[in-house]
Amino acid sequence: MTARTPPPVRMLRAGEVLSLTRAASPQFVVPMRVRVIRELSDRFPPYGWLWFEGYQLDAKGRAVAKRELFVLREGLEWVVTAPAPARPALSRRPPSRSRLAVG
Repeated sequence: MTARTPPPVRMLRAGEVLSLTRAASPQFVVPMRVRVIRELSDRFPPYGWLWFEGYQLDAKGRAVAKRELFVLREGLEWVVTAPAPARPALSRRPPSRSRLAVG
């Protein structure tokens, strides 16, 4: 008889965007997107469930409410978002100095 090992668990990371549906919890009759702030590891949910803090997002991806959510880890759907556009480097020229006449 061999011992079964549980499947690897993907931990939540700050900034990830999740789509929450009824697969995550019966409370999500209307699907919702959230951006993860942090997983709340100081709480002790039943096996397979987790608590996390996140920002509820509107259709344009803007945060509209901060929420604490209790969800089934197996029901989470990660949303692949485009990386933020790179910002052009700022010019770092030393300031021009005028010469002073001494004497």
